[in-house]
Amino acid sequence: MRCPICKAKTRYAGNPYRPFCSERCKLIDLAKWLEGCYKVPGNYDAARQTENPRNEESDNAPG
Repeated sequence: MRCPICKAKTRYAGNPYRPFCSERCKLIDLAKWLEGCYKVPGNYDAARQTENPRNEESDNAPG
């Protein structure tokens, strides 16, 4: 198997960083997710509105 970041050959069994070859490649991948380089397709706004419908009355409540 090859590391998805650097393409080096790596072993899956016994590798704590799998599918990556090293902690470095694992962190590079994490950084790409956090920077928004990778995106999961879909309509985030529509899903968010469905899951958390906005309650106008609670927004105007004192407190």
